[in-house]
Amino acid sequence: MTIATEYVGATAGDARRKRQQRFQHWLNRASGTLEVFGLGFVVALLRIAAGESPKSQMKELWRQLVVPLIGIAVFLAAWSWAAPQVKTSLGAIPGPEQVWQQAQNLYADHLAEREKEAAFYDRQDARNEKLVAEGKSELVKHRSYTGKPTYIDQIWTSLETVALGFLVATIIAVPLGIMCGLSQTVNGALNPLIQIFKPVSPLAWLPIVTMVVSALYVDTYDWLPKSLVISAITVTLCSLWPTLINTSLGVATIDKDLLNVGRVLQLPTRRTITKLVLPSALPLIFTGLRLSLGVGWMVLIAAEMLAQNPGLGKFVWDEFQNGSSQSLAKIIVAVLTIGLIGFMLDRLMYALQSAFTYSSHR
Repeated sequence: MTIATEYVGATAGDARRKRQQRFQHWLNRASGTLEVFGLGFVVALLRIAAGESPKSQMKELWRQLVVPLIGIAVFLAAWSWAAPQVKTSLGAIPGPEQVWQQAQNLYADHLAEREKEAAFYDRQDARNEKLVAEGKSELVKHRSYTGKPTYIDQIWTSLETVALGFLVATIIAVPLGIMCGLSQTVNGALNPLIQIFKPVSPLAWLPIVTMVVSALYVDTYDWLPKSLVISAITVTLCSLWPTLINTSLGVATIDKDLLNVGRVLQLPTRRTITKLVLPSALPLIFTGLRLSLGVGWMVLIAAEMLAQNPGLGKFVWDEFQNGSSQSLAKIIVAVLTIGLIGFMLDRLMYALQSAFTYSSHR
């Protein structure tokens, strides 16, 4: 009986150790992903729950969760204290409470506008069904809802615009960067142009882009409005340089032995680029893409403000011109939104970098 009991206990202990090993393996794999998205403190919490070295995990929890929360709390307290001290023509600078209230109001306005849109289409469908029932199908009409864009709509407009401009910039910058990195002749030809156009402000590009697009893009499409094209091209012209420069640097610093192997194997240029050049240069390419996306997001807001194109930039400018007592709070809501979206876009690119480069956390 004692031997049987010991056997059962040993078997249970082995099963428990196997479960712990599987959990540790899963946790090690998940920790990299969580840290990429700024959720490293979740790993510490899970390790504490599993009974793994609570003292060391509490240090990690303090560093990754408590310290950032203290920083945010100090910022909010300083903001709450300092905001009423600053008087403007529109009144005192709003504090966190007023800004949060306006954020809720903006979201409520969005929901109300969506309800109006749904009611519009319901009335239109009912009218058309009635006309069909009366045998007047030729009078059936389908109109699009033309209500004002809400704050959420303008966020999506800005995201679509920056995505288009960033995509075009990537398509242009990566091949040119590879050419510059592989050929000193191409690099010598393009480098002066890069150095000249890289520091040009979007405010300088915007009038030129507006005139060129207005002259060439005459027959517009509903799914691609002219304002979107203007803002996206401006984003492209200002955001392609970090990717181009980092791609060129990444390709130029590839181990020459790798390229020599490709020559010995007589690999065609396309396979040399896809099998040798790109995998080695990916870390720097992604660094350039992260910088380009950040630049593009900043450029877009300025372009939308100046050109009065739909998006967050136009929302900020409209509220500034509106001059109501709530405008300052709404502008701060937009500023915080721009910052949070910029942070999330950077985390997204960092996640892609971690997934596709050798330095990824797996």
